[in-house]
Amino acid sequence: MPGPKAPQLELSAQERTELEQLVRRHSTKQQIALRARIVLASAAGKSNRQIMREEAVHIETVRLWRGRWLGLQPLPLEELSAEERLEDVPRPGAPPTLTAEQVSKIIALACEAPAKSGRPISQWTGREVADEIVNREIIEQISPRHARRLLKRGIFSRTASATG
Repeated sequence: MPGPKAPQLELSAQERTELEQLVRRHSTKQQIALRARIVLASAAGKSNRQIMREEAVHIETVRLWRGRWLGLQPLPLEELSAEERLEDVPRPGAPPTLTAEQVSKIIALACEAPAKSGRPISQWTGREVADEIVNREIIEQISPRHARRLLKRGIFSRTASATG
C-alpha cells in the first residue's frame, strides 16, 4: 500500500539550468550533484521511491532534499544560488572556543622542539603541550586530553622540527 504522495516540485527554467549545470560540472562536489539529481528527478514527477532506487539512497534523503528545495524555492536565485540551496546546514553544537590566532600559536608551539621550551623530552605529549600552552598564556586552560586530541588529529605536528 503506497504512502502519502510526495509534494509536486516545479522548477523555473533558470533553476533547471543551474541544477543541470551542477550535475554536469566536473568540479561539483558529489554530494551536491546527487542532491541536484534528486531535485531534478522530483521535478520530473518521479516518486520518492523511484528516486531512492535510481540514486541508491535512503528514502529519507530523497524526502529531505525535495522538502528543502520546496522550502527555499520562494527565495530568488540571485539571493540563494542552486548550489547554496543544496549545501549542508550548519550542525548544532557549541561554537569553537579557540580563535584562529590561538590555533596559529598552538601550531607554532607544537612545531618547535620541546627542548626550546626547556622540556627534557624529544616529542610533545598531551600533558607537556597543554602545560606549555597555559605557561605561554595562549589560553587560560586546556586539558591534557584535549591537547592530545589536537595532536592526534593532526592539527599540529607531534614531532619537533629538525631546524627548531
